[in-house]
Amino acid sequence: MNSISRVVITGASSGLGATLATSLAKEGISLGLLARRGEMLAEVSKACKEFGVEVIEEVGDVTQVDDCRRIMDRTFAQFNGIDCVIANAGISMWTKFDEVEDPSVFARLMEVNYLGVVHSAYSSMQYLKDSRGLFVAISSVQGKVPVPLHSGYVASKHAVQGFCNSLRIELHGSGVDVMTVLPHWLRDTNLRTSALGADGKKIGTTSRKHSNESISLEAASSEIIKSLKKRPRELVIPWKLKLLSLVFGLRPQWAEAVIRRVVNKQDQ
Repeated sequence: MNSISRVVITGASSGLGATLATSLAKEGISLGLLARRGEMLAEVSKACKEFGVEVIEEVGDVTQVDDCRRIMDRTFAQFNGIDCVIANAGISMWTKFDEVEDPSVFARLMEVNYLGVVHSAYSSMQYLKDSRGLFVAISSVQGKVPVPLHSGYVASKHAVQGFCNSLRIELHGSGVDVMTVLPHWLRDTNLRTSALGADGKKIGTTSRKHSNESISLEAASSEIIKSLKKRPRELVIPWKLKLLSLVFGLRPQWAEAVIRRVVNKQDQ
C-alpha cells in the first residue's frame, strides 16, 4: 500500500463502504469519507480514527456534484493530495418491470449508481492526475450480465461500465488508472432492505435470502484492497463469475437459465 496513502470513499456510512474504510484505516491510510447519513458516518469515522489515522467526513449526496467536490477539495487540502477515489455509493431495486407503479425509480437508480460515479470522477480528476492515482468504481457483475427484477439496477451498472471503459481510454498516458469492481451479491448490507420496490419506495424488511454464492463484506473488501496495488482494469469477485459473463456472450440462453433459477430461489 506504499503508493496509496490518501483515499476518498463515497457511500462510506455502511456496507462495503464502511468495511473498506475501516480496513484501509488498519493499513494506515488517511481517509476522506462521504455519505448521506451523518450519524452513521460519524460512527465509521470514529472507528477509523481508533487506528490512528486522519479522517475527514462530509455529509453529502453523490447525486449532487457540489457535495462530491466538497469532499475532494477538503481531502486534497488536508492531505496535500488524493491517491485513490472509490466511488461506492449505490442503491438497488427488486421488482418486475411490468409491476412498476412509479417509473421515476429508474431515474433515481441512474442518479445514484451512474451519476454518482460520474460526479466522483469529475470532482477528483485533476487531483488524481496530479498524483497519477487510481479511480475505482464499485459496479456489479450485473454490469455484464442481466438479472430479472433488477432491470433499472442492471441498466445503471451497464452505464457505469461504459463510462469507465471510455474514461480509461481517454486517460491513457495521464498516469491515472480506472478500475471497475464487479462483485456478486454481498451479504450483511442494507441493499436488500433499501432496494426500491414497485412503488418506488424501499421494500424494507424481507424474507429473501442471499444464495450460497454470495460473499461477505470482509472478503470483498480484502480483494479490493489487494487490487489497489496491481490496478487491474477489472476485478470480478469471486473470479469464477467471469465464466458466467463468458457464457452469456457465447450462449446467452444457457446463462439466462442459470440466472433465472438463482433469482427464483431468492424470490420465494
